[in-house]
Amino acid sequence: MASLRSSLVLCTAALIGAFGSVSPALQAAEAAEATEEKGAKIYCFMRSSGNDHKVSWNAAYALIKRQGSSVFKTSPEHASVMITEAVVKDPGNFPDCGQFLGDLFGGNTQPATAATLGNSSSVTESTIESTHDTTRYSY
Repeated sequence: MASLRSSLVLCTAALIGAFGSVSPALQAAEAAEATEEKGAKIYCFMRSSGNDHKVSWNAAYALIKRQGSSVFKTSPEHASVMITEAVVKDPGNFPDCGQFLGDLFGGNTQPATAATLGNSSSVTESTIESTHDTTRYSY
């Protein structure tokens, strides 16, 4: 098993050396992963520092749009998913950010305070109703 693995590593290294670089598809995938991590770091840092959703979202989305490697602009919905995936993939790298992910999809968008951070179980029926977006599926 170890010899098979080392053979694969040598073959991969030879291919990279022969062609001079990694495939464009692999480069694009790595760039997208780096972009989603950077976007998540900005969003989570700003939210945990007390900024509201809108300011944090604008900063993270601007980075994702600017650093995206695609010909097409990344949609806000896709950027939200990218941030969510980065946080879920590595929650230890984004401590306490899980509580803000719902805001990316229309949840509570108020700034985090010490009271809300410590008492996250105080969700009421009126809170749920006020964050429900009835136009989400009107297309």
